[in-house]
Amino acid sequence: MHGQVVAVKTNALLWATGSLNAESEVKVGQRSTLALAVSWNPFTMNRAEDVNLKWKHLIVQPEYRYWFCNAFNGHFIGIHPGYAHYNIGAVGWRNDAFGQFSQSRYQGDVVSLGVGYGFHWILSPRISIEAEAGVGVACTWYDRYCHRVCGQFYEHVDARWFFTPTKLAVSLVWVM
Repeated sequence: MHGQVVAVKTNALLWATGSLNAESEVKVGQRSTLALAVSWNPFTMNRAEDVNLKWKHLIVQPEYRYWFCNAFNGHFIGIHPGYAHYNIGAVGWRNDAFGQFSQSRYQGDVVSLGVGYGFHWILSPRISIEAEAGVGVACTWYDRYCHRVCGQFYEHVDARWFFTPTKLAVSLVWVM
């Protein structure tokens, strides 16, 4: 894997949520890489005519990685800032940062900074599998609405900070 300098990948966990996603990664040193991941979910899901079920987002997440052996091989740690614009509501689960998702719809932005650990398994000279998990802090600001279609505006919330998972990936990788 010493000659490989670019990788493209897709996260299977994001595909499981219906989110289109891709990531590119470039070798910048013997043990260093820079990556840029993008995830987009433009879909509205309605389970009833009057319920505004949404899980829309656009996420951009760059990352610097330090590899313990060589780039694109084995263990790595990374630092990843991130930005997301989201429109989420009526999904039926609770989150301490927002409250009860099943009763409200949240539309806003979030910025984050996290650290991650991962491992890259080489399957062939060009194909690999990679897993990574990260945690960090995030700050969000959003508008809260009733979960119904054309729901009533409830409130605007500024600068809500929280500790959160910042990355979870099981990716199929093509190394060039």
